[in-house]
Amino acid sequence: MGYSSDVAFSGAVKAAQTRKGSRRAYAEQEAAGGWQTEISDALRGLIAAQTSVFLATASGDGQPYMQHRGGPPGFLRVIDSQTLGFVDFSGNRQYITTGNLAENPKAQLFLIDYAQRRRIKIWGTAQVIEGDGDLVASLMPAGYKARPEQVILFTVTAWDVNCPQHIPQRFEAVDVARLLADRDAKIAALEAELADLRGQIAGLPTQHPTP
Repeated sequence: MGYSSDVAFSGAVKAAQTRKGSRRAYAEQEAAGGWQTEISDALRGLIAAQTSVFLATASGDGQPYMQHRGGPPGFLRVIDSQTLGFVDFSGNRQYITTGNLAENPKAQLFLIDYAQRRRIKIWGTAQVIEGDGDLVASLMPAGYKARPEQVILFTVTAWDVNCPQHIPQRFEAVDVARLLADRDAKIAALEAELADLRGQIAGLPTQHPTP
């Protein structure tokens, strides 16, 4: 590839950009260095917070497939500056991703943060690791009730951040519940303080005006 963004900007894509008027802007981006190819500290933090990601693969003849994977924060792990990994839990046993990667290692991870209205696209290659108990143990989320089956390692080629346009702002139910619980606790404390003040006022002697 001439530029890191060439992982997505094929000749046909660049032709479409030229025809529709956006090629100059992307050419300037390429000249400035293109997309990042290593996991930055900012991206590391976003990855660590993910509870839901999408993994795209394709078969040898190009049939695409998108798979959802979820878990507690940190289930998608940064192993080094260009490697991500996660435990693939036992599911419906279709093994479409496993089969696709066996004949076509190209893959993409799609991360979306609804609360902050951010989406990250990560291009690279992926491989399935079976029978490595130590690797599974190192990546398995502590205390998570799921049956590990294998590990998927993802090698980063390039990544890009999309604009927040059209991303609806949504919040995790557990975060909303925590905020509501904090609010209710503060209201209860204020009500108790108010009741105490009313009791103190009620206990004060009545003062009559001086004639």
